[in-house]
Amino acid sequence: MNTLAGDIGGTKTILAIFSSEMRPRLPLFEKTYPSSHYTTFETMVREFLDEARVQVERACFGVAGPVVAGYARITNLTWVVDADGLKSAFDLSAVSLLNDMQSIAYAIPVLEKEDVFTLNAGKAVQGGSIALLAPGTGLGEGFLTYNNGVYCAHPSEGSHVSFSPVDPLQIGLLKYLNDQGIYHVSFERVCSGGLGVPILYAYLKKTGLEEPAWLTKQLSCCEDPTPVIFMAAHDTARPCKLASATLDLFLTILGAEAGNLALKVLSTGGIYLGGGISPRILDDLKKPVFMEALRSKGRFRQLLIDMPVHVILNSKAGLLGAATFGFNFGSS
Repeated sequence: MNTLAGDIGGTKTILAIFSSEMRPRLPLFEKTYPSSHYTTFETMVREFLDEARVQVERACFGVAGPVVAGYARITNLTWVVDADGLKSAFDLSAVSLLNDMQSIAYAIPVLEKEDVFTLNAGKAVQGGSIALLAPGTGLGEGFLTYNNGVYCAHPSEGSHVSFSPVDPLQIGLLKYLNDQGIYHVSFERVCSGGLGVPILYAYLKKTGLEEPAWLTKQLSCCEDPTPVIFMAAHDTARPCKLASATLDLFLTILGAEAGNLALKVLSTGGIYLGGGISPRILDDLKKPVFMEALRSKGRFRQLLIDMPVHVILNSKAGLLGAATFGFNFGSS
């Protein structure tokens, strides 16, 4: 049996066909598409299948957006993805839609050694829950629970809970945003690439940290300031305290929220960091600032010390998870 799997995002979509004999590691055919070039998802799928010339019986897609009753609107696109509509249009026996965090989560049990970097080996509990955080444009969160011998993934909107500052610097950040009329400050607002990093940078600049002229110039002509700020933080030839402090504050907040999620779902099976940012700042995550923030939970410090912490390096984890779900859990 062949399964069509997809990782649908606002910027790009990856489609691939997998055989039940080969499993999700070796696609029979795979292609990446610029999402905005297509008016509907069905048009893209039709083009893909026409080129692949491989018969598929079922499909599973991870989508960037909430899924309700097999129906999803894709964030940052006009697309509406309807599982029943796809099933009928392509004569499939089953079509499943997953939230993108669910699709990444379903990849975790089948990740191999080269797919992850371990920040803390810890002491994993067999069948223990697993926490997942994915900082990228936003901050995705999810978790897995173990039942009857298999892990089941659950979506979450946990990154939209209220940010809880833990020291004077973070209290100042909260006040800085409140003074701008933002009274619900979520973790995503201060711990993401799209909003968070530029906000942290602007706040620290306002506290008096100097922005060098060369960085001012770079930021003035870029669409996305986050990569520029992170590159400046890593520039040993031109040290920039403002950029370095921004990265450290980001790591501290991310660590604190990772610890929060780990306690809420009691993730004795481990904590995983996915998303686009985590692999790019791997060397920074190895520094004490992240793990100290994660573990700084008073009486529960030792519990968090014992939890394994991993970074997902496989950039196609969402596709792998969708294929895995399609093989093992897909339903009509």
